[in-house]
Amino acid sequence: MADPLYELLTPYLDKFSSSKPASASADAVTNKYLERLHTLSLSSLTSQEPQSLAQSSHSTLLSIQSLSSRSNAAIIASADHFAHLEDVLPHLAEEASRLRTEIPKLDERAATFSTTYSRSTENEVLDRRKRALLMERNADRLSDILDLPNLLSSAIASSAAQGASSTASYAAALDLFSHIKRLHLLYADSPLITSIYAQTESAMHDLTSHLIAALKSQSIKLASGMRTVGWLRRVAPELDTGANGTGSREGLLGYLFLLCRLSTLVTTLSALEPLKHLANQETDIRLRKPARPTTSKASNGSAWHGGQQSERYLKRYIEIFREQSFAIISTYKSIFPSAADAQTAEDFKLPFKSAGLKSLPTLTNQTSQKEKAEDMPSALSTFSPYLADLLFDTLQEYLPNVLDKTSKESLFTQVLYCAGSLGRLGGDFSLMLPMLSSGLTEESDECENEDESWVDVMKKHRELAGRLEALASGVGPSKGADRGGSVRVKS
Repeated sequence: MADPLYELLTPYLDKFSSSKPASASADAVTNKYLERLHTLSLSSLTSQEPQSLAQSSHSTLLSIQSLSSRSNAAIIASADHFAHLEDVLPHLAEEASRLRTEIPKLDERAATFSTTYSRSTENEVLDRRKRALLMERNADRLSDILDLPNLLSSAIASSAAQGASSTASYAAALDLFSHIKRLHLLYADSPLITSIYAQTESAMHDLTSHLIAALKSQSIKLASGMRTVGWLRRVAPELDTGANGTGSREGLLGYLFLLCRLSTLVTTLSALEPLKHLANQETDIRLRKPARPTTSKASNGSAWHGGQQSERYLKRYIEIFREQSFAIISTYKSIFPSAADAQTAEDFKLPFKSAGLKSLPTLTNQTSQKEKAEDMPSALSTFSPYLADLLFDTLQEYLPNVLDKTSKESLFTQVLYCAGSLGRLGGDFSLMLPMLSSGLTEESDECENEDESWVDVMKKHRELAGRLEALASGVGPSKGADRGGSVRVKS
């Protein structure tokens, strides 16, 4: 029914619209309105429907006005864009065509980038970037490693300022050096670690110098000496090898220790230079005289006083020598016990050589140089005769100045005590003492007097030693006195 009614009303609709009206079936709103008209009566069509249409028209007009008011800006913008749409669409089509042309190139570049910077292949840029990232992540560790030389230098400076008693500073410095050495072994190809290791080696040379200087200190004790030698073994392990490089006995550290203590002994004895100067004056006076006086009394108008200054110098010299030499050898034997055991087998040979006597059989010609190097004596076996020679040189130079028999016997007794003191440590040089009196005088009668004096001193010393041994063993005084002349005690 909608289509016939629509065709009936079409002539009337042409008056209000210039466009050709569409079919009712094509317009859902028109079709719905026509269906509604079929349901109305004639009176409703003539009276109510016009009012309803007017109200609907007015309501639609208000809605359109409200919409236009709200969407004015958007409508104007849309109109502007629509006006330029004819220019934009060709440009868009051109850019789309260009994009379609460039996409294969982009795909090719992406494939090339993916192949070049793949993790499965080696690339310098990626390696440099990885190293940079690794350095950034380990910046704190690198900073700590770079601070190691400064920390080591600070620890060494602190230990040098505090002296040999600074065990904590020395231990900290050695621990730091051990850590740097391990890093150098693990990362030997790293220039940074190599540079740090070179700096620490220079610092460890300073530490070695400080430790060697500590061995020369006047007040070094057994505990501090053992600690210092132990630190030297860690700082310079090459010093812990033998003279032939075999690492036997005490190594070069034993020689170094004895040299340092000998330097200290010489320095201590050099404090007697004022007394030595006076003794030298007495020596010059004695040598200028045509003949030596037979008594200890001063001659008329002469500066010769019987060797009192020489006696003072020798007494003080022997006292210092006995104390220092005993301390050196006892400390050495405590620090290097293996060297002390090896030295006992050589105690017989070197003192006889120093005395000019026949020594033990020498090596045969067939002995190789290597065997000779391995059979080199220990440092202590050569050090003890050197100390004896040092003492004997001083005695032979200044003892002839002492003319008083009592003073000379007192010096002889002091020398015997010194020999006995060293004899407790295996350095007895009492067999060399009878040779001392043979070179003190030039005239034969005085030589005989000197020999008699020396024999008397030896007898008194042995008698006293026998009595002391007898008292120590609980034997009566008479028995001890009887065997006093034949008993020889190293005390």
